[in-house]
Amino acid sequence: MTTALITGSTAGIGAAFARRLARDGHNLVLVARDTERLQSQATELHDLHGIEAEVLTADLATDEGIAAVEKRLSDTRNVVDLLINNAGFGNKGRFLDVPMADELKMLRVHCEAVLRLTAAAVAGMRSRGRGGVVNVASVAAFLPRGTYGASKAWVVQFTQGAAKDLQGSGVRMMALCPGFVRTEFHQRAGMGTGNIPGWMWLDADKLVAAALGDLARGKSLSIPDPRYKALMGAVKLAPRGLLGGISSRTGRKYGPQ
Repeated sequence: MTTALITGSTAGIGAAFARRLARDGHNLVLVARDTERLQSQATELHDLHGIEAEVLTADLATDEGIAAVEKRLSDTRNVVDLLINNAGFGNKGRFLDVPMADELKMLRVHCEAVLRLTAAAVAGMRSRGRGGVVNVASVAAFLPRGTYGASKAWVVQFTQGAAKDLQGSGVRMMALCPGFVRTEFHQRAGMGTGNIPGWMWLDADKLVAAALGDLARGKSLSIPDPRYKALMGAVKLAPRGLLGGISSRTGRKYGPQ
């Protein structure tokens, strides 16, 4: 039986990955900051699907938290076959309105943690000739949207570059770029969502099913919804100045995840 490690597993997209992978028979390593929620989640998934669900409490905004997950990913006796780097958050406010400490915290969670955890996981996967990594980014990666969009753009570029370097190794790498998903993401950031059209909201479980299908097909980039694929196609053709104007009015207030 294979094992998947999911960061940010207790809510939203991370919880949807946990439900789907448990249903498919994978053992899990569940990573988040809240031990009580992790234990409740692990018990529920074990009882429903008969899988083993390990709990690892870690704050990926700290070096200690990242190091704890690196250590688990490097365990050669109890290996991880699939890594889902999902942990992330948004900051409300324009550039210079957000405290620098919060900006740096975002870069640590979205970039440093993703880099270090991916490296820790892939080293063993490559030696075994199999494995997979899904790094959760956002369609905000394709828009000029300050630190959040820039950090997610880094995730996309890093993942696709690493995927090329690992071709033929048996290890698959994919950046997942969802749009707006009904999770705790916006609430935690204090962002309003009342002006977002209903058609832009995605279901987390359907998103995860599409993403895992794309990973199985060997894609290095997944935008798992026809509406957002069309929207991102239009973005490629739009002038950067126009995109910047739209982003300044809506993106930082309603950033997608």
